[in-house]
Amino acid sequence: MSRRSRRRQSSGLRLPLLAFVALLLIGAGAWWWSQRDDAPDAPAVVATQEAGDPQRINETLSLPPVEDTRPGGLAGQVPTVEPEPARAATVPATDALPAFLPPEARATLTLIQQGGPFPHRQDGAVFQNREGRLPRQARGYYHEYTVDTPGLDHRGTRRIVTGGNPPSEYYYTDDHYDSFRRFEIGQGSVP
Repeated sequence: MSRRSRRRQSSGLRLPLLAFVALLLIGAGAWWWSQRDDAPDAPAVVATQEAGDPQRINETLSLPPVEDTRPGGLAGQVPTVEPEPARAATVPATDALPAFLPPEARATLTLIQQGGPFPHRQDGAVFQNREGRLPRQARGYYHEYTVDTPGLDHRGTRRIVTGGNPPSEYYYTDDHYDSFRRFEIGQGSVP
């Protein structure tokens, strides 16, 4: 076999190999794109509602790990949302929500209980718990919902993650899944 024919034969093998590698890279990129989230990975930047103080706009919140917020854990009892008899049974009073939840969480909890419609296409999607910060459950057990952050034109970093169908566990994160705080909705109340 001449040198020229060996070159032709090896170049004939390179083209399918290059095409395979290109398809592999495109497939990996498409998978990565489908797994990403629209929220930034930076720490949560929260605008506070307290008297509109512009000095407090860039306050970063830190929450204890979920283990410290379980019943009987280091944080003590799980806060419970109790309905007020004088108000409508469909939405709990803002003061009945745990103090760590922002006011916007009330609207998200109402939409969760009503089954939507949700303002973000990702709301209601399965939360995969890749970080392992919530108790291990079967795939599809957890679902995530956006808690809007005033002043942002994207989803932000605040979420409510529910467990069960219908939801029986509620977790709040304001740092895009770095930490969670568990809370409960009172028996018989529907946010």
